[in-house]
Amino acid sequence: MPEPTPRPPFRQGIRLPHGVRQGARRVDAATPVSRDRAVDALRAFAILGVVLGHWLVTALVVDGGTLHAASPLQHMPWLAPVSWAFQTLAVFFLVGGHVATQGYASARARGTSYGEWLRGRLSRLFRPVAAVLVLWTVAATALLVTGTEFETVRTLVRLALSPLWFLVVFAVLTAATPLVVRLNPMWPLAVVLHVDLLRFGLGGAPSWLGWLNVAAGWLVPYTLGAAWTRGELDTRRAGWVLLIGGATATAGLVAWAGYPASMVGVPGASVSNLNPPTLAAVTFGLGQCGLALLLRDRLRRAMRRPLPWAAVALVNLSAMTIFLWHQTALMATTATVLPAGRLPGLHTLPDNLLWVASRLAWLPVFALALAVCRAAFRYHEQPRHRRSHVIRAHRPSDRKAAVEERRV
Repeated sequence: MPEPTPRPPFRQGIRLPHGVRQGARRVDAATPVSRDRAVDALRAFAILGVVLGHWLVTALVVDGGTLHAASPLQHMPWLAPVSWAFQTLAVFFLVGGHVATQGYASARARGTSYGEWLRGRLSRLFRPVAAVLVLWTVAATALLVTGTEFETVRTLVRLALSPLWFLVVFAVLTAATPLVVRLNPMWPLAVVLHVDLLRFGLGGAPSWLGWLNVAAGWLVPYTLGAAWTRGELDTRRAGWVLLIGGATATAGLVAWAGYPASMVGVPGASVSNLNPPTLAAVTFGLGQCGLALLLRDRLRRAMRRPLPWAAVALVNLSAMTIFLWHQTALMATTATVLPAGRLPGLHTLPDNLLWVASRLAWLPVFALALAVCRAAFRYHEQPRHRRSHVIRAHRPSDRKAAVEERRV
């Protein structure tokens, strides 16, 4: 009797629990055919890139009775290429601009007012923030009352709440969607260029001037997302122009204009590419957006398989929870094992390859701690009525409603 043909699209030789396969197939069946799965995949990869990047370059060093933040990039600058792989915020803003302009156009077609549309988007964005603020307010108060050094508390709170700056910028750009829906990305790029010329080329510019780039710099990929919605980036030529042009410009700025090679902030550095964004960070983001656009077709094909699509859908359903709590997961792990002594990769100075190898070994533990945070706090991101839509979404009659609820 011939062996039964393996059920596609699971590959032969990969043995997965029956429940996992069935669950993946249910998620796959619940997804409307019209949904562009590449968009969700890019958003999931962008979020996970930020999480892994922070876990790899954030060190909490125990120095006597004080805890302070450090970075391996500070002591081993040759590791700067690591930041190129995990600084993925430009891709998130690209996808955000694309989804926001699509959603706003759909809302207008349905007769939904701008205020109603904006309230719906911002409530989904900021609903999970309350839990983070409450927990860390209580934790910081308890630490100070029990005699913990103020510098230690300040370091922990700053790391825990650092993701909030991103949400504020994203909320401002979301609110401005009707104004930027047809804005050419060259306009905010020109603002970044002129600000950097004043800051670094001419000198003498006030320090606050650089902060104009917080809005203008991230507006560049956001408006690229709007151009994607308009169909202006559908050709592969557009992706290649962005990739090659962005990579070439970034290489030139780093090699000859004195910009840092690291695309994330480094403690003690005189210039940060990220805080506020520099022209090098923006051109680097253009290259990343070009690569993302070139990968769309491959991602669409890959996401036809139920298992990877189910994983991407799971990340997207808890995207803000993962983003807001990943630093807390790192700090909780660091604090929990501190009684065992100063362990490499957690409490020691990140100045050698032993620290790097140890930190890589700690990543699964961070992931486990983040999974606990997700289980505890994801309900703030997915209210009961939205969870019921997702659960019922495997019924054909509920698919359209479910996709509208899940679209971020």
